[in-house]
Amino acid sequence: MHELSVCYALLESVERIVAERNANNVSAIVLKVGPLSGIEIPLLQRAYPLAAKGTVAESAQLIFETGDVVVRCSQCGSENIVPANRLLCASCGDFRTQLISGDEMLLQRVELSGPDIRPSAAGAPAN
Repeated sequence: MHELSVCYALLESVERIVAERNANNVSAIVLKVGPLSGIEIPLLQRAYPLAAKGTVAESAQLIFETGDVVVRCSQCGSENIVPANRLLCASCGDFRTQLISGDEMLLQRVELSGPDIRPSAAGAPAN
């Protein structure tokens, strides 16, 4: 189950963010998972408690946002949302398309709490 490895890598990123922001607790982790990412959300949900045991994110809620599969047609140039199993251009029907999104797993947001949370590099609050 590669989802366990994904959880460990995710938690490394989360722990780095916690340390940078001087937080002491993670209340939520929000992930964007595309349909072509190769990630099985139910398996990731089951693996997460095992990987998070003993970390600052142990009690964090894991929240998933799903993305669309978007392709750009190399013939007509249009970008379209398409089904994951049919990567044809929705405008002209051509098969020569480039995947724009839908294969990603992104750490969208980490909700933190702590006595002295530092703002992010962009100046916005981290929580």
